[in-house]
Amino acid sequence: MRAIASQLSRRAAAVCLAAGVLAGSSLPAFADAGFRNWIATFEQTAVKSGVSREVYRAAFAGVSEPDPEVLEKARFQPEFKDKIWDYLDNRVHEESVAEGQAYRAKLKPWLDKIEKRFGVDRDVLLAIWSMESNYGRILSRTDVVKSVPRSLATLAYLDKKRAKFARSQLIAALKIVQDRDVSVEGLTGSWAGAMGHTQFIPTSYRLYRADMDGNGHADIWSSVPDALATAANLLAKNGWQSGRTWGYEVVLPSAKAASLAGGAKTVGQWSKLGLRRVGGRDFPSASERANLYLPAGPNGPAFLMTKNFYVLKAYNNADKYALAVGHLADRIGGAGTFAQDWPRGYKPLSMEERYEVQQRLTHHGLYDGKIDGKIGEGSKTAIMSYQKRAGVDADGNASKALLDLLRRN
Repeated sequence: MRAIASQLSRRAAAVCLAAGVLAGSSLPAFADAGFRNWIATFEQTAVKSGVSREVYRAAFAGVSEPDPEVLEKARFQPEFKDKIWDYLDNRVHEESVAEGQAYRAKLKPWLDKIEKRFGVDRDVLLAIWSMESNYGRILSRTDVVKSVPRSLATLAYLDKKRAKFARSQLIAALKIVQDRDVSVEGLTGSWAGAMGHTQFIPTSYRLYRADMDGNGHADIWSSVPDALATAANLLAKNGWQSGRTWGYEVVLPSAKAASLAGGAKTVGQWSKLGLRRVGGRDFPSASERANLYLPAGPNGPAFLMTKNFYVLKAYNNADKYALAVGHLADRIGGAGTFAQDWPRGYKPLSMEERYEVQQRLTHHGLYDGKIDGKIGEGSKTAIMSYQKRAGVDADGNASKALLDLLRRN
């Protein structure tokens, strides 16, 4: 009977929490009883896995309810929802490139050492740093940074799809505290438990942590050298090929060539089929194997993806993510934009113009989010509301036509 009552309590708590999230209201006190019971019950599992009771209880001291924001963020992952050009536009732009180049110069002594030790290109590491935490900027944002134990406990308790993942990550996170790499108070991260400048989940951190600054701890929360070295170690141990690129932008000889997308051949074989590198440059190695990748179909940019592209996916298993890292790395290193533009169907805006769009939408009372130039769901919703009000097609695109319209009104 006690077990059945406990199950019913947990189910009731889940229903009440979900209702609270959807309604945007605070939760009644009894909605937390199941969560507190879950924390108490999971202690024994953690102890059997090697976590001390002292560390466990310190991690959950004062934690009495799930974090509803964690569940909200879990529902939206841009790697799988955004159009490829929206995803890249929000991450590879004038500001991210310029800041990466500034850090390239500022951190040169450390980057020299990391590159020598791990064999991973410095621009790739800077691009990952930008992608993961906006060069560390998100670590100071209280709306983003959360208690890792609470976030993971929330997922383990209420998210069936991620429950197993969250339990294993929670145990690993508590062992990080036990290893004295970070305090309980310093064990902070994203809604999914990704931590520090380079956003490592706890199990990956424990597997790849690297103490680059020599203080005895791999501190990815406050040591940029440690964070970049830990990222380099992950890529190196997953097969990064030193001195080689992630891929090449190519020109398709015909529409028929697009039918070959996804197949793996040597670069030499691709060349015989008529694929050419943009700009008329030669491929460094004819024997290198590569896959043809058309992220927006035959009318968008085309790429031959080499092994390093798939190594990047060991960091985040999404093609959009790996492409963005590779492209941003190239831009930081001095390369230009892709030769072939995306089939957006509209003329895109510069970063400065996107700031202006958000500011003007705010003035119209349609947008209350952060003025950051990133056109996410909030910005698109505001754009569509304005377009409907103006009597034009509500496509949600941050286009030159939209900005012109906003400037006239």
